[in-house]
Amino acid sequence: MTSRYRSSESAGIPSERPNSLSPRRRTVVKAAAATAVLAGPVVAALPARAAEAPAFLHGLASGDPLPDGVLLWTRVTPTAEAVPGSGLGPDTEVSWVVARDKALTTVVAQGSTTATAASDHTVKADIRGLEPATDYYFRFSAGGTDSPVARTRTAPAADAAVTGLRFGVVSCANWEAGYFSSYRHLAARGDLDAWLHLGDYIYEYGTGEYGARGTVVRQTSPAHEILTLADYRTRHGKYKTDPDLRALHAKAPVIAIWDDHEFANDTWSGGAENHTEGTEGTWSARQAAAKQAYFEWMPVRPAIAGTTYRRLRFGKLADLSLLDLRSFRSQQVAVGNGSVDDPDRTITGRAQLDWLKAGLKASDTTWRLVGNSVMISPFAIGSLSADLLKPLAKLLGLPQDGLGLITDQWDGYTDDRRELLAHLRSNAIGNTVFLTGDIHMAWANDVPVDAGTYPLSASAATEFVVTSVTSDNLDDIVKVPEGTLTAIAAPIIKAANRHVHFVDTDRHGYGVLDITADRAQMDYYVLSDRTSATATSSWSRSYRTRSGTQKVERTYDPV
Repeated sequence: MTSRYRSSESAGIPSERPNSLSPRRRTVVKAAAATAVLAGPVVAALPARAAEAPAFLHGLASGDPLPDGVLLWTRVTPTAEAVPGSGLGPDTEVSWVVARDKALTTVVAQGSTTATAASDHTVKADIRGLEPATDYYFRFSAGGTDSPVARTRTAPAADAAVTGLRFGVVSCANWEAGYFSSYRHLAARGDLDAWLHLGDYIYEYGTGEYGARGTVVRQTSPAHEILTLADYRTRHGKYKTDPDLRALHAKAPVIAIWDDHEFANDTWSGGAENHTEGTEGTWSARQAAAKQAYFEWMPVRPAIAGTTYRRLRFGKLADLSLLDLRSFRSQQVAVGNGSVDDPDRTITGRAQLDWLKAGLKASDTTWRLVGNSVMISPFAIGSLSADLLKPLAKLLGLPQDGLGLITDQWDGYTDDRRELLAHLRSNAIGNTVFLTGDIHMAWANDVPVDAGTYPLSASAATEFVVTSVTSDNLDDIVKVPEGTLTAIAAPIIKAANRHVHFVDTDRHGYGVLDITADRAQMDYYVLSDRTSATATSSWSRSYRTRSGTQKVERTYDPV
């Protein structure tokens, strides 16, 4: 494969609610019998050989690439009854091999570990001693069964003069709303150094509670809302049976952060909108279960236990600060509540904000990327007409009186945002690009220091927001033809928010971020039909920020 690191050194919404128009609490289904209910049909669907020998039914993955290493992942099914979340199955020795070639003839690393029910038979191998900016291939084996071979790639050396990077960018993949064709199209490219998942990798709802235009395209497992460790493991396992997701994991390393739906809708440090204390157990137990399952099932290497904030570097071209905007935040407040400006309220937590500021200031790379799960750019919708305001307010969790504030995003924690943007300005920190998901729409924004006076005031950074892989966006909620509302709403939104250069309220898809020393460019791609397993993909728009400008501009060709 041709090297994507063109180095001079050769081989380196906010509030997302169920489809009913009024918020509702879910009927609670006790999870005690979940294993018994699921084990029968799942076992019946397994290949016959799974009953005779270990099987790799959930694919292979890699993540968090370093110049000298990468984290490898798989899950072994040692016996037919050892389905995800079951707690069943014997200890099983799993070996791995890493090679320079797909045939695995030039082996550079190998080893083994034991998969146990205590970790849901998931396996991780943190491989070190590799060469920077290099493609590698790997395979797992257990009990005479070999997994397929997957590809991964290391990051360039820290001091490498990298001339180009390319990342896929995705968020918000609701299983029941459709098929994950975005992953299939990214996997088919073959030119990604890595891909970024910016949150909502899974959804917590029970079946039918958050579908596609009020329907269920394909049913998730378990059928009830996930509450327990077994539930979260089962849901992660279901997702990793998707062929398109497995294909992308097998082609390039993922760099992932979580948002709220890996836990429950509108998560904050002490609870969530979609959690009823007592009736659904304690929040502390549910949060702990969600985090344990996430780290078992995802190739994520936490720098600090229990959180996803960490930093990766890609030569001298870019570093990537990844945020955790759920574990430490204060509870969301009602829209219009003046306490959004309270300096004691936080979206990051003090330690994480200090870490982010210090990292941005100390950075010596050309670009400073920030993996950010909710939109940092301010957003007002007060000028929208009533016919557009009501569905948009529902999507964003806003009241229908048009008040322009989204308290689950950085808009609800304005003191943290002011402090961060002031830090960028006062220290002359340029080329900061926020990469964002969550809102189920595509955006390209300047990040103004003072939105009220923009563009007369300064822009401190830029932001590229990707739309959802499948989760409902505006046209789905209103149930009108795709593109209908974007044509009407986008000009109004841009007029009320002069820092917004582009917004697509209707389409599903993904982004491809291409970085050179001169510019960072996001190419936005859209799907033909999220409910089709064979959906096609097409380029929609491209926006870039040129080095030194802190401004977004349109460009008329994808990279």
